[in-house]
Amino acid sequence: MNRRKCCLVLPGLAAWVAPTLRAEVEPMLASQARPFDRLPVRRAGDNAFREIFRGLTHENFRLEVHETTLAPGGRPHPPHHHRHEEMFLIREGTVEVTIAGRSTRLGPGSAAFVASMDEHGIQNVGDRRARYFVVEMFSA
Repeated sequence: MNRRKCCLVLPGLAAWVAPTLRAEVEPMLASQARPFDRLPVRRAGDNAFREIFRGLTHENFRLEVHETTLAPGGRPHPPHHHRHEEMFLIREGTVEVTIAGRSTRLGPGSAAFVASMDEHGIQNVGDRRARYFVVEMFSA
């Protein structure tokens, strides 16, 4: 094979191999059911985190879903921002979500959506634990 043919074949080969390499780094999500009582728990002080789903969808989007439990007054981390969007689904307790400098108190059944690059944070402002789900999906 001469250099010209090699240069014509390489882009096609790279396009064919790249998804396979990515799948080794991020697993493809398969259909599954995850009973809550079997999810591994990671603790940070009085707070707890349960990873529910993490991997690539068939459209090559990275999906992450986890549940966070915060002690009264707790927060998972300081306010921050990132490129991907994020959604909070409040399950239990009272939290204060601050997005781009605006704070809102949320209780069970409430939700918040954070757009790309908006600084945001969440804190338990109640007198008992708060539990919420976080859903993130972004280009892989």
